[in-house]
Amino acid sequence: MIPTQFSYPKMGLLPRLAAIGCAVALAGCNLQAEEEAKPPRQPTEVGIVTAMTEDVPLVNELAGRTSPFETSEVRPQVSGIIEARSFTEGAFVKKGDTLYQIDASLFEASVAEARANLESARAGEDNARIEFERLKPLAQKGAVSEQAFTDATAALRSATAAVAQNNAKLQTAEINLRYSKVTAPISGRIGRSLVTTGALVSAQQTQALATIQRLDPIFVDIQQSSTALLKLRDAMASSELSKDTAEVRLKLEDGQEYPLPGKLQFTDVTVNPSTGSVTLRAEFPNPDAILLPGMYVRAVLSQTQAKDAILVPQQTVTRSPTGEASALVVGDGDTVQRRALQVAQAVGNRWLVTEGLAPGDRVIVEGVSKVKPDDKVKIVDLGKKQTAEATENKAVPAL
Repeated sequence: MIPTQFSYPKMGLLPRLAAIGCAVALAGCNLQAEEEAKPPRQPTEVGIVTAMTEDVPLVNELAGRTSPFETSEVRPQVSGIIEARSFTEGAFVKKGDTLYQIDASLFEASVAEARANLESARAGEDNARIEFERLKPLAQKGAVSEQAFTDATAALRSATAAVAQNNAKLQTAEINLRYSKVTAPISGRIGRSLVTTGALVSAQQTQALATIQRLDPIFVDIQQSSTALLKLRDAMASSELSKDTAEVRLKLEDGQEYPLPGKLQFTDVTVNPSTGSVTLRAEFPNPDAILLPGMYVRAVLSQTQAKDAILVPQQTVTRSPTGEASALVVGDGDTVQRRALQVAQAVGNRWLVTEGLAPGDRVIVEGVSKVKPDDKVKIVDLGKKQTAEATENKAVPAL
């Protein structure tokens, strides 16, 4: 009988596993061979700058307002009617210029009266002196009584005193006459007149006639927090900082820079209890009257200088979610290391680092995102590269 179906023996579990193992081993050998055939990984190229120390002026930008160098309120020193005004509002006036003329009729009459009284007193003094000179030799000879000579002496003294008294009255009358011309006490720009011709003014009035302000030079009062001032003093006491004589610069309300530099004059000794700030005063030349009293400005000033400071570009510093600053540096064997930093403040486009870096450290500027700690890197010194490029550009002749 011929069988109608052939049956093949079934493969067991062990032979199947052995076959799978051989396939996996063969694939692993192929991958290993491919990896060994690949060229070794090249170090990542990064740009570095070498940390160096330098003396850096610490610049602060603070708010301030302008105030006149000198201010004088023009007030009358005698009473009377204003007859004329002799200035143009807003114009420049010089010290001694006549601003107002007060009716001088009464003062002229007083001067004339005082001068006449003085002449009368001088005539009386002359008579008293003649009588004294006549009786003096007679009294020495005993030809007249002692009482008569004593009376002549007293009369001469009284006449001399009357002359001095009337002379003082004449000087007072002349001063009042001079005060009928109200003059400018200082040189500067005069504001609007608060009185008109025909107004009655008095020496005791509280209202000023006008105000004169000297605007060249001009002061800028700058506000600085007392906390910042205390930190500044502590840093200077610890010899971390030194005093700096850098000029003060101004930024106007529209953002433009004022072209002329100023100088810091003094720091106030009183803290404003409502704002917690102290006032710094700077003096600026103002020949073109660009700065007017009351203007809001931004003062850029350098009060101190950091000695042997280390500055790094801002893009080198990264911060953790908790705000801690760090930077990547290239250590021995061109291996990347992470350094924790203490950053004081920004100086232009760089950070002032107080802790974490030392002179000579190679700080990664370019390629920070491509590497991590312990990676091998190939460095490019950006400082030397920029110097070389600048030298090469100078060597190329102009067309």
